[in-house]
Amino acid sequence: MLGCHLGRCIQLTIAGGSYQDGLTAVLQGIPPDMLLTEQEVYGDLLLRKPGADELSSPRKEPDLPLIYTGLNAADTIEGAGNWNHTNGTPLTILIPNLDRHFIHVKQYQDTNRTPRPGHASYASFVKYGPADDAVGAGLFSGRYTSTLVAGGYVAKKVLKACGIEVFSTITELAGIAGTPAAHEEVLAYTARYKQMRCDLDPFYQDVYVGGRITPEMRFLEKAAVLAEVEQEIDAIRDRAPQMSQEAVVEKYGVHHILNCPDIAAAQAMTDKCNRIYADGDSAGGLIEVVALGVPAGLGEPMFGKLDAELGRMMGIGAVKAVEVGAGMAVKDMVGSQTNDPMRSVDGKVVFDSNQAGGITGGLATGQPIVVRLAVKPTPTINKPQQTIDKYTLENTTLGAITRRDPTIVGRIWPVAENYTALVLLDHLLMHYGYQELAKRVAG
Repeated sequence: MLGCHLGRCIQLTIAGGSYQDGLTAVLQGIPPDMLLTEQEVYGDLLLRKPGADELSSPRKEPDLPLIYTGLNAADTIEGAGNWNHTNGTPLTILIPNLDRHFIHVKQYQDTNRTPRPGHASYASFVKYGPADDAVGAGLFSGRYTSTLVAGGYVAKKVLKACGIEVFSTITELAGIAGTPAAHEEVLAYTARYKQMRCDLDPFYQDVYVGGRITPEMRFLEKAAVLAEVEQEIDAIRDRAPQMSQEAVVEKYGVHHILNCPDIAAAQAMTDKCNRIYADGDSAGGLIEVVALGVPAGLGEPMFGKLDAELGRMMGIGAVKAVEVGAGMAVKDMVGSQTNDPMRSVDGKVVFDSNQAGGITGGLATGQPIVVRLAVKPTPTINKPQQTIDKYTLENTTLGAITRRDPTIVGRIWPVAENYTALVLLDHLLMHYGYQELAKRVAG
């Protein structure tokens, strides 16, 4: 299978499937001597995982990661202090599938003859034939995005050390839009939201805060703990810390389900999604990703343009459009509206607007990079749909399916955030290298 590789200087290769033993992210190009733990990687994975709230799939995958390669197993010399730090070799993160039971496999077997409209199940069967990984949809399942979150978190950590912050929020869901806020306010909001999710996630508290998995443990010891967790999923979920919606707002200042800085709008989004779900349908929405601190000039010309690279987020399942800055709205503007006037203030360039979304000519301008993704409604719905038998090509009807996501917008924003981090770090490494080379040959 081709198409499972991203990047040039920072490279991510993914493998696995929804109902295989798990998924794998192999990340190359990460610099050495950075402390990295499974707990912090899971802090981002839990934002995407299913079964976390009323708007996500009922599948109960914990998405607990195992770092298999790329970290020092001990100090390189006594007292060096670089144990559990990256060592520059490929970093491998495994994400085992723990909630895969025959009852769910049988559901796929019973419906795999009849492709789901809106899903890749027909096209993938044509491409790969009867051996297509159709149980759980394989790499065409949303589960593969866990690998992007895992690899992208590491990239995001490197970017932050370089003064670049990447964050994402939900700006619209089920036709309801939130009120825009300043980027700095949104960044602070998302930090509080992520802290709330860690504090209230039962697996984060049981496995990491509870000390069942620690960095000192060997891989096989950690794997043994995950084998125990597989048998305790429901029990651990039942021990989840409880906090009312009102208490969450009071303590964290965030919505208890959706990462949308407009809390009133977030609740309206939730209510409307629940109404759509009760009718057997699903909802789509809009996600916005912002990057602050990106140096001017970052990017490459022609086919390596920064906005073109970010446009590759169409590779995220269910994303049907990606726009930068004003995006599709430019069709209704005139040049004086789309241009971003600039001036010098105390020796620094200041822009009066950001219709370009921080990118012109494929290069960063130094302004905030702003990218939006349109996410379609979940194709799996609780309504009969016209389809075919993919073996006989007879017309038939696909029955209603109940195990499904009311919307996947609430699970895609961390994917978009971390995908953006991968693209920016890839370009940052090229940018630093090019600038340093230019200095050395000048004059």
